[in-house]
Amino acid sequence: MSDNTTLSIAVLSGKGGVGKSNLALNMSLALNQKGRKVLLIDCDLGLANLDVLLGITPSGDMQKLIDDDLAPSDVLTPITADGFDLLPASSGLVESFDKQHLVPGLLVKKLGRLASAYDYVIMDIGAGISPMVLNFAAMAMMRILVITPEPTSLTDSYALVKVLAARQNIRDHLVLVNQVESAKQEEQAFKRLAAACSHFLNITPVNLGSVRLDNNLTEAVRRQKPMLLEFPQSKSAADFHSLAEKLEKLRAGMLPRLAGSPPLRQPS
Repeated sequence: MSDNTTLSIAVLSGKGGVGKSNLALNMSLALNQKGRKVLLIDCDLGLANLDVLLGITPSGDMQKLIDDDLAPSDVLTPITADGFDLLPASSGLVESFDKQHLVPGLLVKKLGRLASAYDYVIMDIGAGISPMVLNFAAMAMMRILVITPEPTSLTDSYALVKVLAARQNIRDHLVLVNQVESAKQEEQAFKRLAAACSHFLNITPVNLGSVRLDNNLTEAVRRQKPMLLEFPQSKSAADFHSLAEKLEKLRAGMLPRLAGSPPLRQPS
C-alpha cells in the first residue's frame, strides 16, 4: 500500500511489573473504539501474557508464523469485530528459537504489507535491555516508555534510554507514568527521569501523561477481561481514552512522514 499511513508504536519499560502489557492492551482498545484499525503484537517472547489478559486461547502465535511458514492471517486472533487483531506469542518462546537475534527481522518480513492495512501497529515489548528488546524497539516509528513513580523503575528506565541511544541511536521517547495517585506524583516522576536523561545523555523525553492507580484494573486482570470493557466508567478508562486522543493528534501530525513509509523497520 503505497499511501500507507500506519503508525507503529513500541511500548517498552526498563523493568517488569509496571503494567506495560495492560497499558498496551487498553490503549489499543481505546484507539479501536475511536474507529481505528489496530494490530497488537505480543513481542514479550519470554513472558507473553496478552492472551492471558484477554482470557483467550489463540490457535496461532508468533512461533507458528515463523517456524511453520504460515501466512500472518493464519495466526492473527480477532479481538473485536471491527479491526482490532492480536498477534500472540507464547511464554518461553525465546528459548525455542535457535537464532533469537533473527526474530525481529523475520517478523518484519513476515508481516509485510499486512501491517499497512492498520492505522496502528502496537508492539508490547519485553522489559529490560536485552538485544531482543533493543531490536524490537528499533522496528517502530515511535516509542512509549512506561514508568512508575518507584525509584527502581526510574533507574532501570534511564538505563534503557541510555542503551537504546548507544546501540540503536534512538533518542526520541514518549514517557507515560503509570499507576500514579496524583498529578503531582506524575510530574515528579517524569521530571526525575527527564532531568537525568537531559543532564547525562543530552536526550529530552516528552511527557505523554499518566494513567491513575485503579483497583478496577486489578479486578479486570482477575476476570481476564480488558479493563476498558469491564469498567468503562472508571478513572483509568478515562485516562486510556485521553491517551488515545493524544496519539491520534500525534499521528495526524505525522501523516506526511508516514505516507509511503514501511510501518515496521528492519532492525540494524
